[in-house]
Amino acid sequence: MVAAYVSLTKPRIVELLLVTTVPAMMLAAGGMPSLWLVAAVLVGGSLAAGAASVINCYIDRDIDQLMRRTKRRPLPTHVVAPRNALIFGLVLAAISVVLMAVATNWLATGLTLAAILYYDLVYTLWLKRTTVLNTFWGGICGAAPVLIGWAAVTNSLPPVAWGLFAVVFFWQLPHFYALAIKYRADYARAGIPMLPVHASTRRVNAEIVGFTWLTVLTSLAVWPLGMSLIYGVPAVVVGAIFLVEAHKLARRNARGDAVKPMRLFHWSTTYLTILFAAVALDALI
Repeated sequence: MVAAYVSLTKPRIVELLLVTTVPAMMLAAGGMPSLWLVAAVLVGGSLAAGAASVINCYIDRDIDQLMRRTKRRPLPTHVVAPRNALIFGLVLAAISVVLMAVATNWLATGLTLAAILYYDLVYTLWLKRTTVLNTFWGGICGAAPVLIGWAAVTNSLPPVAWGLFAVVFFWQLPHFYALAIKYRADYARAGIPMLPVHASTRRVNAEIVGFTWLTVLTSLAVWPLGMSLIYGVPAVVVGAIFLVEAHKLARRNARGDAVKPMRLFHWSTTYLTILFAAVALDALI
């Protein structure tokens, strides 16, 4: 039963969010911030992301049972009762916001609360079910941890913080479009208007390639905003590989070949991890 509740928090998503938060905090501090502050933000951020995911599972329980990828989640299989899941999610959300308020400042706390509300009320309840732009606008909450981490250190949001936010925002498009191609039939069965379900192959390819270019160019644009070659060189190298993979997927998709979208999906995760590891290393050195 404990494992079921943990799975509702979608730990893999939580891990990915934290990959961007700590490096942003380190760059904001110009080195290693207070370990107490880092621990508080990590715990508060994990609880917030977990809470948003649990409430997302509660809201999406009707469509999750229609999709092969999600039908084994605790709510569709009745391992966890919907009411219990909702209470669990709300409690996690309350704890996360209180912890952020006590340990950080009102800007970071407000951003944390706004990210939870946006993900569940704006994205999950509305955008996800009504528009092919759901992934685009949903990217706001996915990139919010960068701003939350920075704000927790400085109580401000300078241009470089928004630049890193933009990197994660644009990155989510090719990342999740690749996943949507893989599970296109699943999303169609559940009536979710993901871009690969309703748009032409040409448009899907254009957005994957276009947003990959925007991701890489934005990552290079933040380079002169306080970072050195320690960040710049890895950004160029992994960015080039990311672009190659995006173009490969688009070419295969255009020709009607058997595509391997998860190759781009997994590489994009590696890209973001290496890029933000470079941010952290640059801040330390």
